[in-house]
Amino acid sequence: MTEIHTPRLLLRRWSDDDLVPMADINADPRVMHWIDDGSVRDLDHTAEAIEQWEEEWDEEGFGLFAVELLASGELAGFVGLSVPEFLPEVLPAVAISWRLGSPFWGQGYASEAAQATLEFALQDRGLDRVISITRAGDDASENVIRKLGMTPERETTHPVYGYPLRVHAIDLTEFEA
Repeated sequence: MTEIHTPRLLLRRWSDDDLVPMADINADPRVMHWIDDGSVRDLDHTAEAIEQWEEEWDEEGFGLFAVELLASGELAGFVGLSVPEFLPEVLPAVAISWRLGSPFWGQGYASEAAQATLEFALQDRGLDRVISITRAGDDASENVIRKLGMTPERETTHPVYGYPLRVHAIDLTEFEA
């Protein structure tokens, strides 16, 4: 089982106990504001998503980590890697992304988990390059991206929802662990 420990977090594969807390995160309109069409997601959708995330782990050797706070054992959300199939123009690529519950915002957890995940991608999984895709205006995610050392690569439009997207990238030669 793949696990990463940071000073405050445990990044790990998903368990049955994660379903309800992740569904609560997905049901928060503030969390979902920048994702797809901004719709909240219910328990069934969250269960399907976790199942897909676990399948990606099995198929690709990477995926979205459940992010657990070491101090309390609470599920804060996810950070991880996926193939951004919704945006064919960037393929082949692996993207890093995150989604944390609003009680966990502003405490550096996303940056801490994303840095560990980026290191995992480039050093452990042997990827040469990682991208991040954000919706224009998502300043909180842009801050995490800057902290990761990623640089702007292109601007494009979401193929389904039509809003502007920003693609950032970092490659192994630019990465400083």
